[in-house]
Amino acid sequence: MAECKLIRSGEAFEGGHGLSYFTGIAAETVGSGSICMHLLEIPPGARAKAHLHEKHETAIYMLEGEAEMLWGEELEHRMVIRAGDLLYIPAGVPHLPYNPGAAVARAVLARTDPNVMESMVLCPELDEPTDA
Repeated sequence: MAECKLIRSGEAFEGGHGLSYFTGIAAETVGSGSICMHLLEIPPGARAKAHLHEKHETAIYMLEGEAEMLWGEELEHRMVIRAGDLLYIPAGVPHLPYNPGAAVARAVLARTDPNVMESMVLCPELDEPTDA
C-alpha cells in the first residue's frame, strides 16, 4: 500500500536556472509519479537564467511580494506577478523570472513532471540583463 508522506520546509537547493527552492514534493523526496511542488524565494535583485521546460507545464501561486517575468520566443513579453496571483506557464515557453523590488517574493510552484531537475533547458541566447 502506498504511504502518505510529510515534508517539512527548511532545506533549500539551487535549481539549474539559478534560483533556490525549498525541498518539497518530488519523485526524489516522496516517490511522486506525476507532480513536483516546491516553495520558491526570489530575493530582492535576484533573477533566474532564461529557460524553458520542454515537456511539462508549471503553475505558480504567489504567496507574498511581487516579481516580474519576461516570456516568449525572444522574451518579448513582460508581466508583473503579485501576492494572490496565479500564473500558468505552458510547456516549451521560454521565460525569465526576476525580482526588481526591495522585498523577498515567495511562491508555491507545481509542475507536471515529478523530478526536481525536470525537463529544463537553459536559453543562454536569451539571457540578457533585465532592468532589475
